Amino acid sequence: MKTALRMLLTVVLSAGVASATAPVTAASAADPLQYVALGDSYAAAPLVPPTDPHDPACLRSLAGYPRIAAEALGAKLTDVSCSAATTAHLSTAQYPGTAPQYAALTPDTDIVSITIGGNDTDLFGEALKCINVLPPPHGTSCAEENAAGGTDRIRARIDAWAPTFATALDGIARRAPHAEIFVVGYGNYLRPDGCYPTQPYWKQDANHLQGAINHLGAVLKQTAEAHGAVFVDTYTPGIGHDICADPADRYFEGLLPTRPAAPLHPNASGARAIGNALAAAVRA
Repeated sequence: MKTALRMLLTVVLSAGVASATAPVTAASAADPLQYVALGDSYAAAPLVPPTDPHDPACLRSLAGYPRIAAEALGAKLTDVSCSAATTAHLSTAQYPGTAPQYAALTPDTDIVSITIGGNDTDLFGEALKCINVLPPPHGTSCAEENAAGGTDRIRARIDAWAPTFATALDGIARRAPHAEIFVVGYGNYLRPDGCYPTQPYWKQDANHLQGAINHLGAVLKQTAEAHGAVFVDTYTPGIGHDICADPADRYFEGLLPTRPAAPLHPNASGARAIGNALAAAVRA
């Protein structure tokens, strides 16, 4: 692929003295990598300043992880990520005047990143349903409700959506046949057992929600690898930086954000960590 060829050429011309990260930087100075970012609000980072004035309905930030990765790689970025996007919005317009995300892809695209699936499976809608302001037994457990009858309905919904994601990856590959595709996973939102009442999720519900997020991550990873894409883990970099952490240490904001960001979404620190993880995966 073009990215690998450019890196190899730079190493040869520099007689092997460049550092591990220098090939991408040197190549981009002369011939910038063409990078297209697709996805939902995890990529768009809504309410993290500054706001992208293009496609205002998408609530896209100019400090989201795609821009962090592009700056680290010296790449030319086309960011069409959009809050509330589903896989359907890759091929259809999400809002009037907003092009389908696939439209940004061309045969000259070198790198594609995508985070998608949270809205398709209503995962974050489920997170809102799991809120309990009062301690047990004053309320209901979403973990118990979702597993009633012996089947976890959220995980079943994720599994049912997996073929749709596989089709989406194939669609990216057709439109950008020379690109390397990076699937960026969802992160570490809740530590084991949560932190009730700091965040209003009972212990079993915190574990249930993060378990569902982890299951979506596993499906993204498995599908990515089966279709020649690279999965980027953002769970590990987020350990200790979940919504239960001290506000200054959080990568993800809780239900009541303490820094500019949408609830249950990456803040500026989180976007930076995710972007750096993506850039490292591209270099690797």
